[in-house]
Amino acid sequence: MDKRHKYLIMLDTETANSLNDPLIYDYGWAVIDTKGRIYKERSFVNADIYLAEKELMDTAYYADKLPKYEQDIKEGKRKLAHFKTIRKALLEDMKEFDTNIVCAHNAYFDLKASNTTQRYLTKSKYRYFFPYGTEIYCTLRMARQVLGQNPRYIKWCNDYGYVTAYSRPRLTAEIIYRYITGDDTFNEEHTALADVRIEALILKYCLSRNKKVIKHLFAKAGA
Repeated sequence: MDKRHKYLIMLDTETANSLNDPLIYDYGWAVIDTKGRIYKERSFVNADIYLAEKELMDTAYYADKLPKYEQDIKEGKRKLAHFKTIRKALLEDMKEFDTNIVCAHNAYFDLKASNTTQRYLTKSKYRYFFPYGTEIYCTLRMARQVLGQNPRYIKWCNDYGYVTAYSRPRLTAEIIYRYITGDDTFNEEHTALADVRIEALILKYCLSRNKKVIKHLFAKAGA
């Protein structure tokens, strides 16, 4: 296997503000391989939003978790840094492991959040968070192919009530993780690095079930 495709960055973001204009306060990632093995982890709190936008943070969807962030920062479990420093660290890890692939569950949102935050903080001087040529993988898209049409998964979702308003099986990371592990009591932490760890398992599961699964967020089916 080409070394450039041996590793990838699995990342997750937690955001404040609206879903249309998400601003990142928690950025976490892990360097992994396609077997889900983790080689390096990073967890950052974006000071430019977390500290500088206090009113916004009070309205964050997971604002009740802010005391945990305070404690984790004090204990050194998360690093408080400016967004440009977070981006620099990510690019350093991509260079160290010679990869241009980043992956997320519902990668469209994390891509949008990364660019929106970059534009907001630089007043659109710098519009794109990831370097040109970065490949974006999406485990949600993979799961739609591997599980979305799987009769066993569909039945399981129906049995537990994990269905959308249109009676389709839900494919959130939390629900997929419950299915994969058999742990029906699992609750997603909704902090970036913790969610990355379960999404790494989802990637491993999808790729082990379907070698031809479309990984790229923007790739056309059948291409």
